[in-house]
This record gives sequence, structure tokens and C-alpha cells, in this order.
Amino acid sequence: MKEIEAKTLPTDVYLSFVTSLFGNRGTLFTGMVVHILSCVLISSNTGSLFYLLLVAVFISVFGYRLYWFHRFDRLDKASLTRAEIEAWEVRYVYGAATTALILGVASGYAVLVLQNMLAAFLWIAVTMASMVSIVGRNYGSRLAVELQTLGCCVPIILGCLLTGDIYLMIMSLFLIPFGLTTQSMAAGVREFFYENVKASQEVTLLAGRLDTALATMAHGLVMLDGEGRVQVANRRAYELLGLDAGKDIKDNAFVSVLEESARLPSAAILTKIGQLADGRLHRALLSFGDRLHMEFSASPRSDGGVVLIFEDVSARVAAEEKILHMVRFDDLTGLPNRGHFATLAAEKVRGRGEALAALAVFDVDGFKHVNDMRGHVVGDRLLAAIATRLSSLESDRLLAGRLIGDEFVLLLLGDDDSYELETQIRDVHAKIQGDYQIEGIRLAVSMNSGCAILPSQDFDMQNWQIKADLALNDAKSKGNGTLTVFRSEMDAQYIEEQRLRADLRLAVENRGLHVLYQPMYRPDGSAIECSEALVRWRHPERGVVGPNIFIPMAEDMGLVSHITRFVIDQACRDCAAWPEPMAVSVNLSIQDLRNDEIVGYVADVLKRHSLDPSRLHLEVTESCFMDEPVAVSAILNQFRATGVTIAIDDFGTGFSSLSYLDSLPLDVVKIDRAFIRNIGEDQRKLKLLRGTVHLSRELGLKIVVEGVETREQLALINRHRLADLVQGYVFSTPVGADRIGELAAESAGKLSAARRGPKSSQNPPLTAIVR
Repeated sequence: MKEIEAKTLPTDVYLSFVTSLFGNRGTLFTGMVVHILSCVLISSNTGSLFYLLLVAVFISVFGYRLYWFHRFDRLDKASLTRAEIEAWEVRYVYGAATTALILGVASGYAVLVLQNMLAAFLWIAVTMASMVSIVGRNYGSRLAVELQTLGCCVPIILGCLLTGDIYLMIMSLFLIPFGLTTQSMAAGVREFFYENVKASQEVTLLAGRLDTALATMAHGLVMLDGEGRVQVANRRAYELLGLDAGKDIKDNAFVSVLEESARLPSAAILTKIGQLADGRLHRALLSFGDRLHMEFSASPRSDGGVVLIFEDVSARVAAEEKILHMVRFDDLTGLPNRGHFATLAAEKVRGRGEALAALAVFDVDGFKHVNDMRGHVVGDRLLAAIATRLSSLESDRLLAGRLIGDEFVLLLLGDDDSYELETQIRDVHAKIQGDYQIEGIRLAVSMNSGCAILPSQDFDMQNWQIKADLALNDAKSKGNGTLTVFRSEMDAQYIEEQRLRADLRLAVENRGLHVLYQPMYRPDGSAIECSEALVRWRHPERGVVGPNIFIPMAEDMGLVSHITRFVIDQACRDCAAWPEPMAVSVNLSIQDLRNDEIVGYVADVLKRHSLDPSRLHLEVTESCFMDEPVAVSAILNQFRATGVTIAIDDFGTGFSSLSYLDSLPLDVVKIDRAFIRNIGEDQRKLKLLRGTVHLSRELGLKIVVEGVETREQLALINRHRLADLVQGYVFSTPVGADRIGELAAESAGKLSAARRGPKSSQNPPLTAIVR
């Protein structure tokens, strides 16, 4: 160690060096006894009183050193300052240097004064032995080593030099390299001690940090040896494993420790932990009861042991279970959703062979009406109540789930009797129908249901649901809570329907549809003011396909807006060729009104065909307003701002029609044919029609009556002035665009003839008949 380094030693290291000086009292006592005995032996041999005097000096110095040794032992060393540590080093050096000097003087005196071989040999041997011990006892102080070396060697060298004996003089000089070697050895020991002190401090620091980390880490940690015995366990490990904090588990078998823990792990858990401990398993998620879940990971050590790290993942497991539940179960009803239902159903039918099973789909009849009339909150609670009733029926043979919207699905296991299984399905169907009390409201619920009964071994959720849906479609067509069991011919119907859908798509894409027009006459038949555009489809193989078939199909396929645009374009082109101011009327669906793109399209068509906007009437049904009132009203206002006429179609067939007459931008009210049927016999219906017409006219609306088929109906309409325009077979069936001009000319001719008077009683004019 360099001198400058010694002076700049850290205080704690310096204290360690000084403390080492005051240690090893055994050599101190042994040396003092040898020194005194040597003095006594030489004095008795030579009769020299000098050595008896040295006995007293040795005893005095020994007492001095013992005093300071005792004082040092009683010190609070941690509170010493560097200056105080230096003072204690000096006190030690005084005693040690004095002792060395006495040894050197005793040796030099024996050589120079006594010139006694025994005395010289004895004291030089004792002195050299003491110098050897200097390295082992005094390496901690450079000053102590130097002064002791000088104290021992210098008197001997001087004594030898003063004798004048050339050999003694030469031999004495050998003490110089010996002294230097002693100092070098002491410096080496001091350097080694210094390095070890620093290493010890670093180890202590690291151990402290490791201990703090182990004590504060959120994970439990247990280190095991190759035999599975505990070597280290942190505080968190005790907490997680339910161990007694006051019990030392070091060197105990880990599995045995767990058997005594408060967690009471099962045999399966102990087996898993044993596999982690012996390296057969590297990771495991273990459940200690219902609410505590811990994840273990094992890392092998080079000595054959293993480090187990584990943490409480109960919150994570609970969150994952909640997410999994949300993924698998319907949030509103708590029933399995379609995907999870399919999984559970597959598990239920597995291994049942040819034993029958039934898959039924239940649809709440008129549920949309409940939402519209009672609100979605009541609708949601009704679905939840139905689910509760379904859940109460569940058993080992019955599984319920929710598909989507107001559709529920049911799997019922049977034996080999299809009639018995159908009876059970019908029994369940009957039980979930009936009255439900929702927020004090009694709701009568009926279910239209479709059911497929097939062998369990053939179960396939998608195929079975298709069959059940086909049966459900049949049930819906009948209504009133019907349950229909799938029949094989329904598959053929389904295939035909799919083919028809494909053909319809081609017809729309290739403009394979055509437009007919049904004129709207003045009630006296004198003129045609408008014609309704009616789309028709003549299938190349099936012939004419009714709009009641292909329009709902187009709506379901998302094609109805394409059809609407085709009809608008064709109608405007045809109307432009008719005499002014004759108009054309086109129906819009809810899909057309879901965004305002239709407004720009209509404007573009009108401009392209140079048709005045007032000659285009757009008809919307009441259902459009009920589905999306705000959006539809906004779009209709845009149309009306351009001059297009707005009509409400099939008026009177909904639930709240009268409110629309005031709140919506309407110009025309088209009275549905349901008001006209049997109007002559049903006075109540006539009064209702008259009231509706009167109210509409008070609001400045024009009245069109649809579905007028007989002259008696027409006469009654004219008598009570119930219409501004009449549309129906009484005047004309739907015709091609070229016939509209001819019919308009015929009407004008009949009116002129009526004004000139009848030519024949066999062919009276229409107006005369009406009157």
C-alpha cells in the first residue's frame, strides 16, 4: 500500500487496521514472559544488574500497554473520529516501539559490553523472533512496523560496529535487508488486509441490499438445495404460504413445510410443488382455495438446487375469469352466448351416438312493439325475465342460451323416441310463454319457435341452427306462438330460396327488373295527376315473382337501395316524357333513408332528365319514422327544400300515425286499402276514415286513397269527398310507361264527352256513374 493511500484510507478501514493492533493478546503475554525470563537467565549467568533493571522496565512497559489495551476494549469504536483513531494508533506505537527498543538495547549490550556468547545469542534470538511477530501483529500500522524494526535492529548494528570485529560488523549489516524485508512483508499483509476489508464491505453492502430486496419484493422467494431443503425464504414467502413468521424453516424439506402451513394445500398442489422443486416442472398456476391463486416459476441453480419465485395473481385470475365470462355469456340475460352455447352443446351430446337431441330457436313475437311502446328498458327486462324462466328449467338434459336480439336457443337431450322429445320441447315452449310482470306491467308473451330433432352424433351447431331457423321461418309465417319442427322438405325450400336470392342479385346488377305504373285519378276519373312506380321482376324460369317476395328478400340482402335508385332513375326518365304537370311517385325504404346520399342522387337524376322536382313524389311508410325518426325527418326536410313532394304511405296501419301528420314535412297522405275494404258495410270504418281525412285537410295535406276496387267504394268516396286522388283497380291496373299517356288522353276524352252529353245509354260516362 502506498503511503499516500494509507493516509487517505476511509475511516472505517483505518479503524479496522488500528483495531487489529489491539488484538491477539496471547502473543503479548507470551513475549513479555520470554523477555523477563531471558533477563533473569542472563543476569544469573553473568551477574549483570543491567538485565535485572530491564526486568523492571519490561514490566512497566507491559503495564502501560495493558492499560491502553483495556481502555481500547471499552471504547464505543463506532463513534470514534479519525483524529481519535490516530491518537489510539500513537498510544499503541509508543508501547510497541519501546518494547522493541528495549530488546535491541539488551542485544547490543550483550554484544558490546558483556561480550558473552550465551547472552548475545539469547538476546539476538529473542529480538529476531520478536521481529518476526511484528509482521503478524503490527501490519496495521506502518509507523509501528518501522519503529519496531529500527528499535530492534539499530542497537544491535551499533553494538557490532563498535566492537571493531570485522565479522560482527559485516554480519550486523545483514539486519538491514532483514528489516527492509520485514517492512515489505508487513506492507503486503496490510495491502491484503485492506483489499479484504473492502471486499468484505462490498459483500456486506450487497448482502444488505439483497436482504432489503428480498424483504420488500412483492414476490415470494424460496431457494432450495438439491435435496429440496429450504436455504433461503423471504418474508413475502412466509406471508403467501401462510407460514409461522417466528419459525425458522431453513434446512427443512419444503414440501414438509407446506404440509404444516395455514393454507392447507391439497395433495395435488403438493405434487405440483414437488415437481417444481425437482425440476420436472418450470411453471405452474396453483389455486389455494377459491380466492387465492399463486403462480410459481422454478429456475434451476448450478449446484443442483432451484429458486422458486411465486406471486399472488388472484386479482389477475379474477379479471381473466370476468373477461372470459363476458366473452362466453350474454351480459343482459346471463345465458351462454351463441359461441359458448355451441361449445357446451357439443360437450353435452358427445358420446351419445344415435340418441336424439333437439335444438330449438325461440323468437319473441312482437318484441319490437314492446320496445316501441314500452321503451328499451322494459324490453331488456323482459328478455332477462324470459332468460330467468328458461334457466329455471335447466337440467342435465337441457341447456339454454341466447343467440341475438330477442332469439333464444335451447338444446334438449332425448332417447330414441322423437315424438316424446317433441312433446318435451313443446312443454318447454308452453312454459316460457304466457304473462310476465315487468315493472308493474303485465306483458303477454308468445314465442314463435323452430326446432330440429336429429341424432346426437350428427351435431353441428351451424347446420342444426340452419334447420331450426328454417322451421322458425315457417312458425313466424303462422304467428301466434307457433312451434314448428323441421321437415326435410324445408331444406329444399331453403336451397330454392338461396338460388332465388342469387338470381335476384344478378337481376339487380344486370338491370333485369322493370317498372310498371299505377295511375292516381281524380275521384271523378277526369284526369291522371300522378302514377306510382311499381318495380316488377320476371324471372326467366319462374315467371313473375311478386314484390311481396323479392322486396323483403332484397331488404335482407342489402339490395333494396340499389333497386330504389334504379326505380327513381327509370321513373324520372319516363315521367319526363309524360304531359305536364303529371307526376310520378316512388317508394323509399328505411335503408334508403339511413344517410343523406339519396338526396344528392335524386337531385342528380332530376337534373339529368330535366324533370321539375315538383313532379317527383317520394313515399315513405310509417315504419321508417318509427325506426329512426330524427334522421328520417332531417332527410325529408332536405328533399322538401328542393321542391320534391313527400307522401306518407300506408297511413293508418301503424300505432301512432296522427302525431306524424303534424311533426313531419308531409304533403300527401295515402290512406291504406285497409280503410277502404268493406267501407260500405262498416260505418265505424267510414267514420274513422272521414275523421282522418278531415284532420289531414285541416293540416293542408292532400289525400290519396289506395286500393279502390269497386264502383260502390268509389261512389262512397265521392259522396263524402274523402279523396283528392284515387288509386286502384277501379280505374286501372299497373301498366307500362307508354300506356300512361294513352290513359291520360282517354280520361280527357271521357270528360269532354260527359260535358257534351251522353250518346248512348249503354255506355254512360264514368262521372255519370259516380254521381
